[in-house]
Formats: sequence, C-alpha cells, structure tokens
Amino acid sequence: MATVEKRKCADGSINFRVRVRLRGFPPQTASFKRLTDAKKWVQQTESAIREGRHFKTVESRKHTLKEAVDRYIKFVLPSKKPNSQKDQEQQLEWWSNNIGYLSLADVTPAIIAEQRDKLSKGKTSRGDRTNATVNRYLAILSHLFTISVKEWGWSHENPVLKVTRLKEPRGRVRFLSDDERARLLEACKASKSAYLYTVVVLALSTGARKMEILGLKWRDVDITRAIITLHETKNGERRVIPLAGHALELMKQHAKVRQLNCDLVFPAKNFKQPIDLRTPFESALKRAQIPNFRWHDQRHCCASYLAMNGASLAEIAEILGHKTLSMVKRYSHLSEAHTSKVVAKMNEKIFG
Repeated sequence: MATVEKRKCADGSINFRVRVRLRGFPPQTASFKRLTDAKKWVQQTESAIREGRHFKTVESRKHTLKEAVDRYIKFVLPSKKPNSQKDQEQQLEWWSNNIGYLSLADVTPAIIAEQRDKLSKGKTSRGDRTNATVNRYLAILSHLFTISVKEWGWSHENPVLKVTRLKEPRGRVRFLSDDERARLLEACKASKSAYLYTVVVLALSTGARKMEILGLKWRDVDITRAIITLHETKNGERRVIPLAGHALELMKQHAKVRQLNCDLVFPAKNFKQPIDLRTPFESALKRAQIPNFRWHDQRHCCASYLAMNGASLAEIAEILGHKTLSMVKRYSHLSEAHTSKVVAKMNEKIFG
C-alpha cells in the first residue's frame, strides 16, 4: 500500500512525500518534486520489494568498494596461505585506489572491463603486465564480491562473473636436455653453497616447488620410509612425495651432518629461516651456459622426464600435486611413445 502526501515548502514550492508499506517489510519513504516521479517510484519500489531486490540494492549502495576491500583484507585475507596474502593485498589495494570510491551497486561489468583493459596496459617492475597477472586481479575481486553476496549481504550479485578473462598463453614447457642437466649438476657441485647441489637434485627428482623444498623441516623427512611430507602446498592439501635413487642417498648424507639445534633442513646462517639460493642458482646457470631456464622449470623437468619414461598424466598430476589433469596436459606430447605402446597392446588384444 502506498500513500502520497502533497506538501507546501517554506519557499512556496510543492513536493510530494511518498510512503510505501507492505506487510512484513519496513516502510520506505521518499520525496519528489513531480507527482509523476513519485508514482513511478512507488511502482518500482513495490515491485522490487515483492521480488526481493529492493533491500539488496539499498545495502549495496550503503557500502563502497573501498569498505569492502578493507573488510576483506582484515577478516578474509588472514585465513589464506601466507605466500599469497601479500600479492592479493596489493591487488585489492589497486582496485581500491582506482574505483574504491564507487558504491558496490555502481561497480558494473562495464567498469570492471574498463579497469581490466587499463591493467593490461600497465607496467610492473619486471616489465609488461601479463594476461595471467591481469586475470589474478580479476579473480581476487571476484572472490571479494562472492563473499559480499554470500556472507556479508552487501551485494546481490557478482559483476565480475560477467567480465571476460584475458586469454593466457599455453603453459611453458622448458626442460633440460641430458647434456644440459649434466652441465647444471656439475656447476651446482662446484658452487660455494653447500646446499645447492642437493636442493637441485631434489627439485629435479621430486618436482616439488622451490619453497616446498627450502621450507622443509626434518620432522617432514622420513629417511627410513623414503618419503617427504609437504604440509604447506599451493593447493592447500598435504602431499607425500617419494625419495628415490640419488636424491635419497643425498638426503641420507645430509641427515648425518644436520644442525641439531635447527629443525630446518636447509637453513640460512642464522638458523631461523630457509636459505636463499637465488644467486648461487643463477651463477650455476651462467657457468653451465644454460639460457632461458628458471628455478620453476625444474618442476617442468621432473614432469617431462616422468612423461618420457611412461608415467600417465594421472600419475604426473599426483606426484606434482595437481587436482586436475588439465595442468599436466602440456606434457602429453612427451609420452607419445608410451601411448603408442598402449594402443598397440590394445589392438593386439582385440584383433589378435
């Protein structure tokens, strides 16, 4: 039910005060200069209340994107893995600095797409901002709106879901040839760093990420069972990786000379944090004359060697800790010989 009251102001002008009352909902009021505007507002408001849209829209106009970012950083971000918090906070601050003044209701897909294009033309300390990086900015904003809808009640929809992500290049596959691997290992052996050779062998042998190895603690290493348990992984799940061959022998030797007052497997000189092997590794690459190779490429090496030695994509995914096979399909072309053998065996079985 709606009532419209005609009122005369002190300056002699006329306005129309409108009140909308529907059973089960708080009354809504507004004032207009023209009666036609008042009647139009009544129709829109009654319709929105009946359809459950009105109060959601009102709430999204009460809060700015900056308020949402501040709340997310304070209450949601601390629950995430420490190694992702810094990057995501910086990404959220970018959104806050650029369109934080807008109410959540005014953050439309068109505005987000405009900011996406602005991001893609931007620069970082490392050069041009990649499409993958831009998509990470969109991802964190999308999660903010998801929380705003589901938990805070500040928004009624997630506008980022209507924005197209930028196309990312195919996953990089750079692995060492037999000759390159031999040269790199020799250079690591000759390094002044006592840990570099062992760590590189572990990386090539297990496919573990850099900080998964450098952050290892002795309680996570079971020499007897020949396994390493990784508690802090990128996908948040605990993962067990096997130790075998040369990697196992090196870890046995390393365990004999461990620092008893430090639980870190590869500690820095202060024994309080993991060692930083960036400079020794880059120096070893230069001595070995290996171009276009990064630390993370050792993970690709492990996956590639597994594929070339007959491992299935499911097995590679399990060892590397991927939840889906999509992340390891880039190595499928390396297992063609194994695939041919499987197909040949199947044909022999069914056709004789």
